[in-house]
Amino acid sequence: MATTLTEANAISRDALARFQAQFREKPEHRVVMNAILKNGIGAVALDHEAANRMTHTFSHEIETGPITNQKQSGRCWLFAGLNVLRVDIARKIDLKEFQLSQSYMMFWDKLEKANYFLESILDTVQEPANGRLVSWLLSGPLQDGGQWDMFVNLVNKYGVVPQSVMPESFHSSQSMMMNRILTGKLREDASRLRQAHTSGRPLSALHADKDVMMADFYQMLCHFLGEPPEHFDFEYRDEKKVYHAERDLTPKSFYSRFIDRNLEDYVSVINAPTEDKPFNHPYTVQYLGNVVGGRDVLYLNVDIKTLRDLAVAQLKDNEPVWFGCDVGKMMDRERGSLDPEQYNFAAALDVELDMSKTDRLDYGDSLMTHAMVFMGVNLVDGEPNRWKVENSWGTETGNKGYYVMSQRWFDEYMYQVVVHKKYLSADLVQALSETPKQLAPWDPMGSLA
Repeated sequence: MATTLTEANAISRDALARFQAQFREKPEHRVVMNAILKNGIGAVALDHEAANRMTHTFSHEIETGPITNQKQSGRCWLFAGLNVLRVDIARKIDLKEFQLSQSYMMFWDKLEKANYFLESILDTVQEPANGRLVSWLLSGPLQDGGQWDMFVNLVNKYGVVPQSVMPESFHSSQSMMMNRILTGKLREDASRLRQAHTSGRPLSALHADKDVMMADFYQMLCHFLGEPPEHFDFEYRDEKKVYHAERDLTPKSFYSRFIDRNLEDYVSVINAPTEDKPFNHPYTVQYLGNVVGGRDVLYLNVDIKTLRDLAVAQLKDNEPVWFGCDVGKMMDRERGSLDPEQYNFAAALDVELDMSKTDRLDYGDSLMTHAMVFMGVNLVDGEPNRWKVENSWGTETGNKGYYVMSQRWFDEYMYQVVVHKKYLSADLVQALSETPKQLAPWDPMGSLA
């Protein structure tokens, strides 16, 4: 297709002169420019009155353990999932200062994602290497991020262990170099598999080749993260300082012994108000997952009021809520507040900035980027106006690591909550029985938190 970009459409000298004149005709433009140059747009556009309204006080709060820290890694979804599970442990054995091993989950997620990627490569050997699908598969075969259903797959297959059994390593906390090397290895393997197919090697032999590649990948992961334990002892003192010891546990028996939560009873409910995703229907995403043969990523799309009401219902029952959002939008990291009213970028820059949630999704301005946990909500006359958020960025920001989210921010940048199916209406339960519509891999709902 020939381009229509010609010199006639370039920025002319006359147009440039007009732009300059329009900027200079308002003296306040130069004042704002100097303020932004010195302090940054965030400081200049901050509405302190609005920011001060974002207090860390809530009518309903859940007691939880210490704030966790994913450090220089993208494991927020794993941290959030494990933070939900440790609430059960804290209640069952009266143990507050406790964490489950995020490194353990990261190991198995990387291994499973590698297998999922190579199987996807074998599934698409007939597609051109420079086509959109294969290019998408190759673009990020081993990201740190993930989704709720992927977390469930890992727990169901591998269980969980205390952090003391498999502590953090250098590369679990600083994953960039590890991911770069592992990603390069997977792309090399993908190239070899596709080239072997082109040379006439049968698919059964290619799967055998893949198994050899996976053995190498396991070895690399052990070097980066350590080898996961098969058996371990769990010794602890509860809040009354009473000593306990559980011997010869496996990761799955530990889960059964200490965590009272059937993850199959939970469902991801999303709010994606785009024309291609009518509400009250289920959706899945092609080539999005980690465990081959495991649970598919499944979403139930609902209106924003339903999403809000489901989260409130679960919190009122003293149960945390895992959620996915676009965390970078309208966030004051130092204060730990998420509120679109605390910044007035449009006024500071003297331009219109007013995209709808639908347009932000359709035009690539927003998607899920981060997972956290709701641990509280403030209700006024039964309606929420702000939410208590347990983050995994350490204790240096926010209220000792906790963030506060306004209801307006929830409406605009919240995309997903995970709730027990018992909170769904009969119509929504029925909708879950429908065959889910498959979304393209590059759909915004295919992003990893």
